[in-house]
Amino acid sequence: MVLPLVYTVNLAFKPINELLKFPPTFFVRHPTTQNFKDLFAALGNSFIPLSRYLFNSIFISAVGTFGHVILASMAAYPLAKNKFPGKNFMFQTVVISLMFSGFVVNIPRFLLMDSLGWLDTYYAVIVPMMVSTLGLYLMKQFMEQINDAILEAARIDGASEFRIFWRIVMPNVKPAWLTLTLFAFQASWNDSGSVSLYIRQEAMKTFPLALSYVQAGGLARMGASAAVGFILMIPPITIFILTQSNVVETMKSSGMKD
Repeated sequence: MVLPLVYTVNLAFKPINELLKFPPTFFVRHPTTQNFKDLFAALGNSFIPLSRYLFNSIFISAVGTFGHVILASMAAYPLAKNKFPGKNFMFQTVVISLMFSGFVVNIPRFLLMDSLGWLDTYYAVIVPMMVSTLGLYLMKQFMEQINDAILEAARIDGASEFRIFWRIVMPNVKPAWLTLTLFAFQASWNDSGSVSLYIRQEAMKTFPLALSYVQAGGLARMGASAAVGFILMIPPITIFILTQSNVVETMKSSGMKD
C-alpha cells in the first residue's frame, strides 16, 4: 500500500532522463525540482490565475465534506435509534444504491441540474456530494452501537432529540465522522469528472482538473505530469494522517473490514 506512494514521490523528483530510462528505476538518483517549475510555468500561462483553481477546489471540497458529514449523520440517527414505518425499506434502498456506480446516474443528474438552473454553479457539484449514501451507511452502522439507555435517560431529563443527537450521539461516533470526513474529502478533491460535466466556465473549474490539462500534454510535459501526481495526493494524505487512528475502528464497527 505504501510502495505506490513512495514511487509517486520519487517520480515527482526525477529528472526527465530518469523518467524516460528503460528499464525504469524505483528510486530517484539525481533529485530535482525542475518538474515542479515546469508545472507552475505551464499553469502560469493560463488566463485563469492558479489561486482561482485552488480556491475552487478548497471551497467545493470543504463545503461538500462538511455538508455530507452533517446530513449523513442527521439522516443516520433516526434510522439507527428511532422506530417508524418504512424504516427497514429505506435502509435497504440505501444499501442497494451502494451497488451502483455514480456514472449510472450522470445523464438524469445532468438533466436535473439543467432543469434547476444549476449548471455552471457550485450547487451542481456540491449538492450531489452532500447526499452520497456511503456516509449514511457508515454513520448508521456506528450509531447502532450506542446504548439506548443513555438516550432514554437524556429524554427523561427533558433533552430534545436534536440536543441528544448533537451532545450525546455525535461525540460518541467521533471515529465514524472523522473517517467519513477523510472519505468525503478525498472523493471531492479528486473528482474532476463532475466538474467537467457540470461546469463550463474556466474560472469555476478546480485545481485537479487544471492539473489534468497538464497531464494531457503527453511526452513534452512528462516531468510536469509526475509533479501533478505528487501534488494531488498531498491533501488526502494530510487528512488521513489527522484521522488515521479512527479509520480502523470505524471499519470494524461498520462491518466494512474483513
